[in-house]
Amino acid sequence: MGKRLLLLLVTNILVMTTIIIVWSLITTFTDINGSFQTGGPGLGIDFLALGVFSLLVGFIGSFMSLAMSRWVAKMMMKVKVLDPNGQLTREERMVVEKVHRLTRAAGLTHMPEVGIYQSAEVNAFATGPSKKRSLVAVSQGLLNTMDDDAVEGVIAHEVAHVANGDMVTMTLLQGVVNTFVVFFSRIAAIIVSRFVRQEMQWIVQFAAIIIFQILFSILGSMVVSAYSRHREFHADRGGADLAGRDKMAHALRSLKSYVDRAKVQDHTNDSAIQTMKINGKGGVMKLFSSHPDLDERIARLEQR
Repeated sequence: MGKRLLLLLVTNILVMTTIIIVWSLITTFTDINGSFQTGGPGLGIDFLALGVFSLLVGFIGSFMSLAMSRWVAKMMMKVKVLDPNGQLTREERMVVEKVHRLTRAAGLTHMPEVGIYQSAEVNAFATGPSKKRSLVAVSQGLLNTMDDDAVEGVIAHEVAHVANGDMVTMTLLQGVVNTFVVFFSRIAAIIVSRFVRQEMQWIVQFAAIIIFQILFSILGSMVVSAYSRHREFHADRGGADLAGRDKMAHALRSLKSYVDRAKVQDHTNDSAIQTMKINGKGGVMKLFSSHPDLDERIARLEQR
């Protein structure tokens, strides 16, 4: 899910920033009042109007990101979508058959698109705006590194994300986060603009909105990442139900073994070991991690 979350967050920030820039330009060069400032007491801000605006922009941006998620993933990761009725290699056929078999086991009636992307990283992700229009993709590095049972466990984990509707749930949470980001970035920008000359206020406010929105979006990603870590345990359990607990546990142990070997070889910064966003981050950086520690995931699965 790490790739999916990263793509969603990046797309969301770009979409939100674009919406705000376009809105700011329209309100600057037209008669539309987009500043949400009034002549009242205190800060002179129309909080009700700003709240409604923030809610609309927040959820529009979030759902636009969701709608674009599958297309963005294919483009950014250069995913080769596999046609189940076309000519496929033995390896490609194996991936398609596993995804379709596990999808049916999950009770889904619509098969997701299946893809492989050329990367040395050991990774896989699922994305898409709905269960009917989803994509499950694996890296070539994953296929080259793991045995058949481990690959099946990883794919089962991703299919479980689709079956659980995690992308839609994450989008709703992102919409709430976006609402607060837009609301507080506008207030902060208005306050900052009060410290410059009146003729400069509009340009300072315009720039401050963009800066604060990006900054608050990054901070807001901690909330989304925390929820993502929570959902990973559910996907592990779902993967165990679909492929069997032994295969799911074997997949997690294989991932841990690969990361440990890479650390011994002093390649901890290599993109190839960013397996499903699993890492040993500590301190503040752990708050931005989309996945819990592998040892904790293995322990939770074994305790089940």
